[in-house]
Amino acid sequence: MPNRLALEKSPYLLQHANNPVDWLPWGDEAFEKAKREDKPVFLSVGYSTCHWCHVMERESFENESLAQVLNEHFVSIKVDREERPDVDRIYMLFVQASTGSGGWPMSVFLTPDRKPFFGGTYFPPDNRWGRPGFRTVLESLARAWRDDRARVEQSGNQVLEQLRGQAEVSSEGGMPGREVLDSAYRAFRRSFDSKLGGFGGAPKFPRPSVLNFLLRYSADQKDEDALQMVLTTLREMAKGGMRDQLGGGFHRYSVDAHWFVPHFEKMLYDQAQLAASYVEAYQITRDPSYADVARDIFAYVLRDLSHPRALSIRLKTQTA
Repeated sequence: MPNRLALEKSPYLLQHANNPVDWLPWGDEAFEKAKREDKPVFLSVGYSTCHWCHVMERESFENESLAQVLNEHFVSIKVDREERPDVDRIYMLFVQASTGSGGWPMSVFLTPDRKPFFGGTYFPPDNRWGRPGFRTVLESLARAWRDDRARVEQSGNQVLEQLRGQAEVSSEGGMPGREVLDSAYRAFRRSFDSKLGGFGGAPKFPRPSVLNFLLRYSADQKDEDALQMVLTTLREMAKGGMRDQLGGGFHRYSVDAHWFVPHFEKMLYDQAQLAASYVEAYQITRDPSYADVARDIFAYVLRDLSHPRALSIRLKTQTA
């Protein structure tokens, strides 16, 4: 039997309408049910083109025994981040603050009054890769809710206070001081992969905003290491499979640490940011290989990501 998501309009929510999980859409009804049944809330946020969202659905949300654990001990809410970016933004801030990273699917556990107390992203169905399995997480949190409720609720209150503190904007305003910039640089240097480029291990994202920061830090501080981190990353990314060597442009990220196996999805904003990084690398080094990659990105965007009318206007402008 379909669950309540069958009544929704979102393509992503409709994809989950036949899961054995008793999903509810975001709204007062779900939280009133959680209060009435005295259960914590499991909030799952994703979107229709998210690869790992579909993996977690196939492994966990379509699994009858895991669905039974969810239905017995939790009220489950499914949210389309493209439909409710406000909800996604609030709880992603919690996940990033509590785990140091974020992404989708986003998995957050809340009290019935909407306070988060535990979160993460993708969980495998069983313990693997050094990560707790979804079943382990569910059973542990259900036990904590039953046997140690006060500590769980206290954790939710503490998290909210910490997030409020982080969200407060100083009335003094102004730019961040030198110590903030130096601290950011040291953090990126510690996580830098000196052999393969990029920061951290798999999955590996291009992170062009970090590259842009390092280019400016290098220029300001005359720091050659900061520049080399950027050039190495751009060079290794361009060699790997994350760059579409035939069609042009870049996929969102590499599922391995070698930039070899791409996550097969291309975003317009990634092309824009990476093109700027490659252009700046060329301007600094005058190495034509960086300019070639930038041209490749522009050609892909104009060919495959441009509206026909916009392309027609551009061509008319060029011939005028």
